[in-house]
Amino acid sequence: MFGREKPAPAPQSQPTGSTSQYIPPAASAPSGVPAPKIETVIGPNCQVNGTLQSDGGIRIEGMFDGTIQTTGNLIVADTATVVAEVQAYNVVVSGSLKGNVTANRVEITGSGKLWGDLNVNSLLLNEGAFLKGQTNMGGDIEPPLIEAPKLAPPRPVSTAELESANP
Repeated sequence: MFGREKPAPAPQSQPTGSTSQYIPPAASAPSGVPAPKIETVIGPNCQVNGTLQSDGGIRIEGMFDGTIQTTGNLIVADTATVVAEVQAYNVVVSGSLKGNVTANRVEITGSGKLWGDLNVNSLLLNEGAFLKGQTNMGGDIEPPLIEAPKLAPPRPVSTAELESANP
């Protein structure tokens, strides 16, 4: 009131006693991508089987087995084990993921391990990352053509050059 602004609330820290590592939302986003809004979290002590469909971001810290389809981002935390076919906008793997992935962008961090085929537009592998599978990158980029070197046609030799070469 009367021109005074209320101070912004201090950021809340993770409650004590939790076994998951607190990662601020900005730190969990892939490099160069704005921090996604995470709507679904599978905690570190949770095991889920089945199909997971969402229009928002998903963060998995526990175990998941099945199929994941989201128009948002998927974050596989370092404590997570995921065995699934994945369709997502962006995928960040810090834990273990086994299954084929279709996404715009996939990032595998230094602690991340991924076994499966990728269909992506962009792929980022950090030092220490593990990837076993085939990668198919989208786009209409043509590979360079390799042509044999062109030989210069023989030039005509004058009689004067022939006589000076053979005295």
